[in-house]
Amino acid sequence: MEKLRVLLIAEAANPEWVSVPLIGWSLSRALGKTVDAHIVTQVRNRDAFLGAGLTEGKDFTSIDSDNVEAPSFRLASMLRMGEGKGWTTLQAFQSLTYPYFSHLVWQRFGDDIKSGHYDIVHRITPMSPTAPSPIARKCEAAGVPFVIGPLNGGVPWPKQFGRERRREREWLSYVRGVYKLLPGRESTLAAADAIIVGSRYTESEIPDKFRDKCIYISESAVDLSRFSLPVKTGISKPLRACFIGRLVPYKGPHILIKAAAQLLRDGLLEIDIIGDGPMMKEIQELIIREKVGHAVHLKGWVLHTKLQTIAANSDIFAFPSVREFGGTSILETMAIGLVPVIVDYGGPGENVIDGLGFKLPVTTREELVENLRATLCEIVADPEQLLEMRKRGRQWIEEKFTWERKAEQICEVYDWVLGHRSEKPDPFGIAD
Repeated sequence: MEKLRVLLIAEAANPEWVSVPLIGWSLSRALGKTVDAHIVTQVRNRDAFLGAGLTEGKDFTSIDSDNVEAPSFRLASMLRMGEGKGWTTLQAFQSLTYPYFSHLVWQRFGDDIKSGHYDIVHRITPMSPTAPSPIARKCEAAGVPFVIGPLNGGVPWPKQFGRERRREREWLSYVRGVYKLLPGRESTLAAADAIIVGSRYTESEIPDKFRDKCIYISESAVDLSRFSLPVKTGISKPLRACFIGRLVPYKGPHILIKAAAQLLRDGLLEIDIIGDGPMMKEIQELIIREKVGHAVHLKGWVLHTKLQTIAANSDIFAFPSVREFGGTSILETMAIGLVPVIVDYGGPGENVIDGLGFKLPVTTREELVENLRATLCEIVADPEQLLEMRKRGRQWIEEKFTWERKAEQICEVYDWVLGHRSEKPDPFGIAD
């Protein structure tokens, strides 16, 4: 059977980075093993594509939109008021400049699309639901199905964590709903044949009249070549936990240390903290103040390709972040046998189903510390309960969250929009 010919638009796609660029790269490459795919990306990713062995013109095309995007990025960076802060500000500027990138894509591929060279056009990134795609209407006029997503983002800040919101310089998040009025948003959704949503919250933000085109597929997945170590058969003594992420208030590294302090002092628990960020000095001072320096190990930044060598030493992944869209690190550590302890909100709460980990309710900061302390004490008192959970977690990853499985899930969407299957896909078996 002849493979589908798919034009994959992944403005952000890079195997050397993390977060959205790594998702764009990983999903594009996984789909390329199933369909006849050509990837369109921004020129900043060109060297990484070439370094990975891809051939420009044959496997991918890089689009140079720097004359518009570079000045916009510099302005957004200044307005963010700090490295790694003001994510909503950065996304807002990207939404304003992305149509220019889309315009250049159409200039280069419009004739091929109109002539039927591609069976489907799929915009993978940007994942932001605020970024319109003018190319969607042009594909509709050409009779070529347009698929968008996975879309994710905009999960509201829990009202109990306003201080963290302000420390992150998330001023625009207070008026984020204005994006619904941006020109091109509704026409993009109207022209799309399928809207892949990466979270239930994002799905709830899609206007009701387009909801029948929505398919829930989490954007997160695991590269099992990077997370390949076998699941441990025993329990560490003392119990070992790890935290992976930027050291910023909303991810809660300070909450973890405060909650675990007595267990750390008593020699019942050790923690590896992998990551760096603006809270590093504050974390170091907290460790000294709580007298837990012997049991908390600050690893700093670690290359993504090397993460598993440190993380695999742990039994649990303790990650009390209060605002995650996806939480890929949770899935990656589950793949090597760590049991997650997370906040039941956003992506983590959706991806970690009951029986695979410990989910804490969204409460006040003080209550979160107490709930996390109680959960850690429960685990320390009965660590054997982790053994079955880690096996089920690994199985859950293999069934739903590898990039190969993700590509299969999206190919089901392709078949649906092309009329090759009558039922709308429901890869997770939890359609409303």
